[in-house]
Amino acid sequence: MKYWRVVVITLSFLLLSGCLVSFKQAMPASEAAPAGLLGKWTSKNAWGEAQNLDLTRVGPHRYQAVSYFKAKPKEREAYPFTVARHGNRWYLSAKVPAQYGGNFTIAGFELNDKQELVIYNLDLEQIRQALGQHLQGEPFSTDDGDGVLVSSSMDQVFAYLDDPANSDVFVEAARYQRPHTTQSAQ
Repeated sequence: MKYWRVVVITLSFLLLSGCLVSFKQAMPASEAAPAGLLGKWTSKNAWGEAQNLDLTRVGPHRYQAVSYFKAKPKEREAYPFTVARHGNRWYLSAKVPAQYGGNFTIAGFELNDKQELVIYNLDLEQIRQALGQHLQGEPFSTDDGDGVLVSSSMDQVFAYLDDPANSDVFVEAARYQRPHTTQSAQ
């Protein structure tokens, strides 16, 4: 489960409390990341461990997040992702590992006025309630928890997510700051 713990805290791509919201369709890689997203970020995870996050460009409209704990800098996990802006929100998307269906996940993010990177997961219960009303999909189970696989088109998904009435579908999962650098006196 260490792999998933890193994913949750790193970009919150996949799990929140052992639950997963995934999508059959990928979010298109057609948009550049916002200014200020790429670079080094730092945070403390839910266990109080200092964690670093390096976000880099790896191709046209394709990015990679590399996460590692400050205490174990050689143990790194890399996650390819894409970004898109719809309505007033930025989204990121990544592929889900095969053992969890091999589909895709979506999270929201913002760069706020305090120069922080804030990541938002989709709330499983809210998405579950939207099935049959606003979105199409089905529940599934894994050894690590329950999930929902959304089969609606990305246009339908973003219409639902962008609707201000559904703003409570996002739950803050992580908050990162730029690392403070100390300069030595010369």
